[in-house]
Order: sequence, then C-alpha cells, then structure tokens
Amino acid sequence: MSAPRPLTTLAPGDSARVKDFPKSGPVFLRLREMGLLPGTMLTFVRAAPLGDPIEIKLRGYNLTLRREEADRIIVES
Repeated sequence: MSAPRPLTTLAPGDSARVKDFPKSGPVFLRLREMGLLPGTMLTFVRAAPLGDPIEIKLRGYNLTLRREEADRIIVES
C-alpha cells in the first residue's frame, strides 16, 4: 500500500481505501450516513473543469464532494 494521502490527490480512475477523516461536524456525519467509512473502497471518477467539485464512486453509487471536504479525507491505494 502507498502512503496515506488526501482524496484530492487521486487521478481519475484511481481506486483507494478510506483510511481516516474528521470525526466531527455535520458534513462528516452526513458522509458516514452515506457509507463513507474507514475501510471503504472508492474510485475517483472525475473532477469538474475548475477542480471543484469532485465525483467518487463507492458502494455502487456516485457521490459528489466539495474539494475542501475531499481534502480532509485520507486514503491509501
């Protein structure tokens, strides 16, 4: 496995496993409810032309995140 890094460093098509993310705040409560938990596999689908938002695929559905949210999610390949 590679070193842990922010989700936003992935390239389109890259897959990674969620290692950690902040455990507080309404945004991250919502993400946990949607299935983004440590250990979850995800695939970086694409970023908008200006880089915000980004789209990931996890648990059979696509999820769009703001770049500032994705920067705080740590993944490992």
